[in-house]
Amino acid sequence: MPSLPTIEKDVERHARNAPDGGAFDAPADVHEAAIADYVQRLGDDSLILGQRLSEWCGHAPVLEVDLSLANIALDLIGQATNFLSIAGDADRLAFHRDVLDWKNCWLVEQPNGDFARTMARQFLFSTWQHMLLQRLAESTHEGIAAVAAKAVKEVAYHRELAADWVVRLGDGTDESARRMADGLEWCWRFVPELFEVDETLAGLIERGVAADPRDFADDYRAAIAATLAEANLGQPADQRPILGGRRGHHSEHLGHLLAIMQYLPRTYPQATW
Repeated sequence: MPSLPTIEKDVERHARNAPDGGAFDAPADVHEAAIADYVQRLGDDSLILGQRLSEWCGHAPVLEVDLSLANIALDLIGQATNFLSIAGDADRLAFHRDVLDWKNCWLVEQPNGDFARTMARQFLFSTWQHMLLQRLAESTHEGIAAVAAKAVKEVAYHRELAADWVVRLGDGTDESARRMADGLEWCWRFVPELFEVDETLAGLIERGVAADPRDFADDYRAAIAATLAEANLGQPADQRPILGGRRGHHSEHLGHLLAIMQYLPRTYPQATW
């Protein structure tokens, strides 16, 4: 009978440094696991949208808009870093998770499309994110409250800029109005997911850690309707909602985005900057 292969020293070293728990072991603290899940949702939303907006760098309609989108992308990536740092190693969470482990909503991973669709997506998301962060600034979790209190000031600008472009394009030429209407219609089916409350989120809401998006659903609809009225645009017809992003169910677009975003850290995992 052949003998077993010799155990190399580096294998022994890796074994000693390996964590005691396996990937599928139950977390030691269920509450902490829920908080980690929630801040990953918040961080993933911001990071994926920041990556999407960075694709406009050098391609926006005019230089001023190019700079605005780049600055919004940097704001969002900064927010993502802060939220993901609460959950653990932000760099590892950003660059070494596979697509099924991401918890962002479907809206932020959608392709940019034309400029009108990008601004429609930004308008729908930033209006929601601004209202959410206003409430998260009062979270019982000190880390979440601190990040939200800083981020809400940045997102107020994101929301204002996006709403301004919705009005300018919607109340502009026939072509710009058509494109904005098309962009809103494309994004509309992803809005219901922003207000979905699952068991994990419900528990955190009860503890005062998370904000309940259902509490500002009416305010959100009113804000969207007011801007669309100013833009002389009708509200898109309700569509079958697309859900599942918080549970790792995503469109094919996210995988392509991550392949680009994660390429260098995965190809050169030992690299330092």
